[in-house]
Parts: sequence; C-alpha cells; structure tokens
Amino acid sequence: MLNKILNISLHNRLLILLGAVVLSVLGVYYAKTMNVDVFPDLTAPTVTILTEAHGMESEEVEKLVTYQLETALNGSPNVRRIRSSSAAGISIVWIEFEWGTDIYRARQIVSERIPMVRENLPEGIGAPTMAPISSIMGEIMLLGVTSDSLSPMELRTLSDWTIRPRIKSIGGIANVVVIGGEYKQYQVFANPEKMKHYNVSLTELVEHVKEANTNAPGGVVNQYGNQYIIKGSGRAYALEDLQEAVLKQVNGQTIKIKDVATVKIGAADKIGDGSLNANPAVILTISKQPDVNTLELTDRLDEAIADLQKTLPKGVNIKSQIFRQSDFIDASISNLNMTLLEGAFFVMIILFIFLMNWRTTLISLLAIPISLLVSIIILKWLGYTINTMSLGGMAIAIGALVDDAIIDVENVYKRLRENIKKPKAERQSTITVVRDASVEIRSSIIIATLIIIVSFVPLFFLSGMEGRLLQPLGIAFVTSVLTSLIVAVTVTPILCSYLLKNEKLLNKQAEGTRVERWLQKHYGNLLKRATTIPKTIIATTVIAFTISLLVLTQLGRSFLPEFNEGSLVISVVGPPGMSLEESNKTGKLIESILLDLPEVDVVTRRQGRAELDEHAQGVNASEIDVPFVLEDKTKEEFFEEVRNKLSVAPGVNITLGQPIAHRIDHMLSGTRANIAIKIFGSDLQRLFEVGKSVEQNIKEIDGLADVAVDQQIEVPQIRIKPKRQILSAYGMTVGDVMEQVDIAFAGEEAGEIYEGQQYFDLIVRYEKPFRDDIENIKNALISLPNGGQTILGELATVQSVSSPNTINREDVQRKIVVAANVQGRDLRGAVNEIQEVVANNVNMPEGYRVQYGGQFESESKASQLLMITAIVAIVIIFLLLYYEFKDVKLAFVVLINLPLALIGGILIVYFTSGIISIAATIGFISLFGIATRNGILLVSRYEDLRQEGMQGFQLIKTGALDRLNPILMTAFTTGLALIPLALKGGEPGSEIQSPMAVVILGGLLSATILNLVVIPCVYQLVTKKKD
Repeated sequence: MLNKILNISLHNRLLILLGAVVLSVLGVYYAKTMNVDVFPDLTAPTVTILTEAHGMESEEVEKLVTYQLETALNGSPNVRRIRSSSAAGISIVWIEFEWGTDIYRARQIVSERIPMVRENLPEGIGAPTMAPISSIMGEIMLLGVTSDSLSPMELRTLSDWTIRPRIKSIGGIANVVVIGGEYKQYQVFANPEKMKHYNVSLTELVEHVKEANTNAPGGVVNQYGNQYIIKGSGRAYALEDLQEAVLKQVNGQTIKIKDVATVKIGAADKIGDGSLNANPAVILTISKQPDVNTLELTDRLDEAIADLQKTLPKGVNIKSQIFRQSDFIDASISNLNMTLLEGAFFVMIILFIFLMNWRTTLISLLAIPISLLVSIIILKWLGYTINTMSLGGMAIAIGALVDDAIIDVENVYKRLRENIKKPKAERQSTITVVRDASVEIRSSIIIATLIIIVSFVPLFFLSGMEGRLLQPLGIAFVTSVLTSLIVAVTVTPILCSYLLKNEKLLNKQAEGTRVERWLQKHYGNLLKRATTIPKTIIATTVIAFTISLLVLTQLGRSFLPEFNEGSLVISVVGPPGMSLEESNKTGKLIESILLDLPEVDVVTRRQGRAELDEHAQGVNASEIDVPFVLEDKTKEEFFEEVRNKLSVAPGVNITLGQPIAHRIDHMLSGTRANIAIKIFGSDLQRLFEVGKSVEQNIKEIDGLADVAVDQQIEVPQIRIKPKRQILSAYGMTVGDVMEQVDIAFAGEEAGEIYEGQQYFDLIVRYEKPFRDDIENIKNALISLPNGGQTILGELATVQSVSSPNTINREDVQRKIVVAANVQGRDLRGAVNEIQEVVANNVNMPEGYRVQYGGQFESESKASQLLMITAIVAIVIIFLLLYYEFKDVKLAFVVLINLPLALIGGILIVYFTSGIISIAATIGFISLFGIATRNGILLVSRYEDLRQEGMQGFQLIKTGALDRLNPILMTAFTTGLALIPLALKGGEPGSEIQSPMAVVILGGLLSATILNLVVIPCVYQLVTKKKD
C-alpha cells in the first residue's frame, strides 16, 4: 500500500507538491478566520431559573417557590444535579445537565416543566424566568460608568436606557447586568393620618392611582372623507397629573391624591451597589454567548463604546480597561505562538549541526508548517476553536513533527552518498535510490508514529470537564503527527529527489559530516566497553528505576496547574444582616488598601446583586475585580501579600481567586474555591454548628487558605402575626390585613409612567417615617371593613425575631458548605488530611452526611481513567511491536524504553514542582510513544543486519552507529523544541502544557541516553541465547 503511495508520489512529483501548497494555503486561511478563545468551551450545560418573590423571607421562598421548582425538575432526562439558593425575595435554581447535552434541548426540557409549577405558586410572585444562555467563560468585560456632573439616579437611568441597549444590540452578547447608581421610581407616599382624616383606605388609594394613569381606545370616526382614530389619552406624564387626580368627594368637597399623599420622583430600595476605584459608579457586566469569538466581540464592543462616548453627556466616562478576557487570550496565544517559533528555531539549529547542509535541513523543516496547517484544517472541520489547548498540542508536537522527515532524509542522504562512491557504471538513478532508501525505513517510521498516536488515545476517554479541556490538545497532537507521517512518505522523498542530486555536494560529504564522525568515534568506544559488562549496566538501570518509583510515591497530586490570568477576583462576605451602608464602608476600605499596592491600577466592586442577576448574594457580599501587573514578585507572593493586607478588614470572610479558575471551581462544585466540604441535613441551626466545627478543625491544616463556612445564619426579622379572634370581632379576614401590610410597608406597583421611550415604576406605599421603626409599624393605621380605622398593633402582634438569610440546597436537600483554597501544597494531600481530621474530630448528628467536592473529584476520576487506559495503550503498543518484529522477546526489548523514560520523567518532576497534575500524567503517557520510537529504529536495523548474516559485536556496533544520527536528531529536536514551553511554566497560556513538556523533556533525556547503551546490551543477551 505505502510502496504504491511512494511510487505514485515520485511519478507525480509536481502534482503532490501542488497539493501540499493548496492545503497549506487553506490552513493559513482557516487559522486567520477561526474562533480564538482561552480554553475550549468548558460550560456544563446549565439552565438557571430566577424567580423574584416580592419581599418574601428565605424560608417562605424555599417552601413555596424553590421546593416546587426542584420537585418538578427532579428526575428530568439527563439532569446531573440540581442546586438552589433561596434568599429574601429571590429564588435561584441551577439545573445541571450531563456533559454533551445540547443546551437548547436542556432549556426545552426545563421550559416544559415550568408551567406545571406556575399554577402552584402563591399570588404576587414573579413568573419563573430562565436566565439567558451564557458560558462559563462568559463574562468577557466589565465597564465602569462614572460622572462628575450627573446624579447617581441620572447616571443609572443613562446606563439602563442608553448604554445597555446599545451593547445588547451587538450580536453574540448574552446579557448585560447593570449594578450601582439609583434606580428611578415615581412614588406615591401615603400619610396614614391624613387618610384617616379623610377616611380613605389604602386599597382605595391604589385603585385611584391606577385609574389616574390609563388610556382608552375609542374606535374610529369617518368624516370629510378622512378616518380619525379616537384615543382617550389619560396617562400621567408629569407629577402634577397624579397630584391633581381625584380620590372622592366628601360633602361637596373634592379630595385629591395630593391631599393624602406626597407624589415625587425618588430612588427605589437598593439591593446592590457599584464602585470604581473606591468611588461610586455604575458597573456593567457583559457576558457572551457560547461559541462566539471573544476577540472579535471585544473589538466590536470597543467600537461601540468609543461610538457611545461621543454621544454621552459631558462629564460621563466609560472605563473599559478593568477586566477584559481578551487580554488573557492575547497574552496566552501570543505566548504560545512565540513558543512554536522558538521550538522551530531550535529544531532548525539541531538539524543543521547534524546534517551540515541547508538543503536537508529545509526538507525536514517543511514538515512543520504543512503538518500544523493541516491539523488546523482538521480542528476546524471537527468544530473546535483555536485555543491554548489546541495550540499547546501543536507546541508539544512540534519537535516530533520533523522526526519522520529526519529519519527519511537522513537515510536517503546517507544512501545517496554511498551511491556516489560507487563507480559510475554501478550507480543507480537518484529516484531509485530515494525510493529504496525510503522503503528501507518506512515500516519503522509507520509503527513508531502509530505508537505515538496510540499513546495519546487515553486522552479521548476522559469525560466531563477535563475531557472537554484536554481533547483538543490530543486532536491537535495526533492530527499533526499523522500529517507529518504522510508528509514524510510523500513530500519529503520528492524534495529529496529534487534537491539532493548535486554530485559536488554529495562527494564533499561522502564520509559523513564532522559532527557525525566525532559522535561515531566516541560512541563506538563507549559501546565496546558497555557490551563487555552488559549485566552490570542492566542492574544499574533496574536500581535507578526502582529509586524513581520510590520517588513517585512522594510526589503530590493536583488537578489543573494554577492559571495565571493577570486578574484577581476577591469575594468579600460580611455577616448577614449587615446593611448596604455598612457593607459599602468595608468595601471602600478594601478598595483603598488594594489601590495602594504598586501592582494594582484599577479596582471595581459589585456589592449585593443587580435586578434579575443570577448571583444570589445579599447586600453583605461583594465581588471585587483587580487586574494586576507583576514586576518582581511571583503570583503566589502577590496573593500572600494581598491576603495579609486585607486581614485588617473587620468581620468579613475574604476569598481570593481568578476569574476563569474561580468559575471552573464554581461549575465543578457550586463553590468558588478548590475544595468544597458539603454538609447535608435538615435543620439550619444544626448545619451551621457542624459547619463551624469543621471550619475550626481544618483551619490549622498546613497549606489551606481562605477557609470559610457559608454565612448561613439567622438575621433579624420583624414578624407580624394576626390575632384571629380580634379580626373576627371586626369581621375582617387575614387576607385583608396582609394586603394592607404589603401595600403599606413593601409598596405596591400601580403601573408605569412613560417619559418618551423610557418607563419607570409607579409605587404606592406609606411615607418613610411611618415605616422606619418597629414602634411606628405597630401604630400603622389599618382600614376596617365598616369604614373605621385602627392600629396594626391591635389586630396583630408585631415582634422582632430572627430567620435564616439564605438557604442553599443541592439535590433537594439543605446543605451548608465549608470552602477552602489550597496554596503551596498539593490538592490530593490536603483533601486526604481534611477527610481524616473531619472523620476523627467532627461529630455528625443522625441523618447528616458530608460530601467532598471540587477539583480533586475530577482529578481522582481522571487519574483512575488515565491509569486504566494507559495500561490498555501499553498492551496495544506491545501488539504493534510484535506485529513489526514477529518476536515476543524483541517486542519486550523495545518496551524497555518505557521504564527508561519514566526514570527521567519522575526525577525531573521531583526536582521542579514536585506535583503531578493531570497535565503531567498525560506527559507521562505521551512519553511512552515518543520514547519507543528510538528503540524501534535500533532494533529494526539490528534485525535487517542479522538477516544479512552479520553477528556478534560487529552487528551491535554497525547497527547502533548506523542509527546513531537519526536517534540523536529525533531526540534532540523533540526535546529542545519543548524547552521554551517547559521554561514558561507560570506564563499565561502555557500553564497546562508546561508540566507536560517538563515530563517529556526529562523522560526523553533519560530514555535516549540509556537507549543507546542499555538496548544494545539487552539485545546482545537476548540474541546470544538464540544464536
């Protein structure tokens, strides 16, 4: 089959070259137009349902809203888990589906279940709405809007009605959440004393306010051949329109709304606030839809913002350089592009040193761009984007890409030089020599490449987030290596036949290059000594392998290496029940501490939550975004410094994270930290006690930072409980009282007031003095059915009690979470220690259970899977070797490369980070393939020579010297091309590939050096018994 391909290629040389050029051009075109992102889309298909429950307390929300939604959705097809959070006035339910579920199908399933719940929800509760589809990498930009001329209310109105719609109109934007400033309202504030005087009840007032603000259709009139549309225009457009509206007539005197209430424009009650550099601001959070090109979208946003800036009132500024995901993408991608170029440069130098000939160097190097461009085409067809993972796969492959071409070129070049030494009559034509030389090494190239590909197969068995993350890397690696094999069998021989027929050049280097001669001389001597003491050498290697296995047990484990995003997200949670005013003071203090750091230029804070925002935080919680630029500190030192500086903030829990890493944690465990210890039970008070005891016990564990238990505690509440006997004496229902309480204290929406295209809520409620302390609430006037009035304290008991601030649930059970981050030690070790401490020291009540979640769950699942698939891969590699050599012993001789590679891989990890992450594990697995290639080259050459009748030391020496050049060249190119990647461990974009590169580098080093000494010794022992 491949002989055919070779012959066809050599007979249609120009056609094949043209094909290569066309593919390369297509690859370049795709590379320019493909989506670019940080990571592949890691979003687990999740649907979020938000329900606004006007003024309800958390337990009520849990019972009447959240529980209803959870029960309806529990057991839907493909649902992985359901999490929820019920806080005062809002219920949020997250339904997470199995990976790979189509998000639109998931939303369809949810939207079919919502109507069943709608019927059972109490009156006055908003309809459950699904939040827009966004991705975990969703928040792509924060905007801060500030002004020195506009009031907070004008600024907020401008943001809501001018800036937000303009940004939302850009294709690819999923949502824009506005927080901060003051939300404009038209308010009718009733004065209960005046209402008593004129005998007007609250319900009457609400009715008449609604009536004072309506339009009516009046049909049409035909007159003078025209058609006139009749419109009753009764809408209120100004405060006077409402003030003058009539309530009733008493003894011929007209009573208007302004007689019993003040009508004014004011700010709604705040549930959140925004701040930029410790000054009040309106903050817009922009999220994108999945599968949208972040870089293009950011450019379009920048244009829109520049455009907006021209039309905004004087003194209004939009600051967009706060948090931009595109900065991280740009840094990552340019880092990796640089790595690719540096890698290619190293490859070129190595080739030139060994071949001392620019033509052979060029032929081998051409395999790199062609292979990379074809793998981009294949990624595009498979629906992947260009991201740090797919580029990382190419960066790891770059050295291996030239290997097949090198082996081919080197052999062709050697045979051409041997051909030129012969007398003219015996010489063969260049094409024949090229073909025979290519056929000679063809089978070992193919088997070696297949083995490299097989060793990457375990990647494709990973599921969940780690599968999503690492598969593009595997695909990029495998496709580029496969392409390089095809290039080596087609394009390389053609180029050889064109470029290497220069007789003068071949004569000059007939004896081999200087480097080659020097290496062969020294290696020949070394081999002679080694083959006299084969057993000692093998024993030494076995001891080294055993030592490295002992070292392996000492290494730590973690899931993903730390990212370096250049931006910090600080979550600050004060005690529940803390007012917005107090929270803002603490927030301001933290912002000013951060702004004093030299690395920080800009800080934004989002306190509480925005209307219809899917973060259920109370006003006591805030999120602070801090982009930073490090000069002379490591990221860890900077984080440590921030933690120390912020420890002065009184009474708040502070957790540090990075935007994407923090969201990945949130998606894996529902908590924004590396480790989530979830405690499930029914009683909130008991849950909090158990949580507190877990927190106290694990706080002292070495390497844990930001340990915090959910602030799920009782907050003060004023409870109004009707006295039913007294109500019946007045002939009044509980509903009557409750309705008046709702209108008086929470306010009722009585319609909207339009200002041009903008509209604002119209609210009726008691004036502030009548509802701002518990005594005034007791004395609030309530209208009786017979027309009289009495105070609320007579009809109901009003007392101060406490109730939970939020209730979190997962899989239809209440839970509390103790979260912790790990710093300066490995994740697996920390988790094992936590589990031990909790099991021994924490007393679990009956019916309560603990569950551990977070990154390490994924790490242990992935590690087990990789172990199993790695064993399968080794078996397949063995079968391929057996197929090649038809001899079990020889197959084992080649497999000796695996332990040889492990020695270097394990030791280099031990001396660098000391932690094996999933990335490093994959490095080990891919090492297997790369390392066995050298063994195949050597052993297959030995077998060819033995069939020619050579034996003894002569066979060992000739075979090894013959293959010395290609073995060293392939090892050096693969190894050196990885050096730039290995050294860039902490830089954006190379965090995941760097540990892989380090492992492959160390393993290659030990495998190549030992391969050249150990394999000949083992082969000698094995064949002695045969002969």
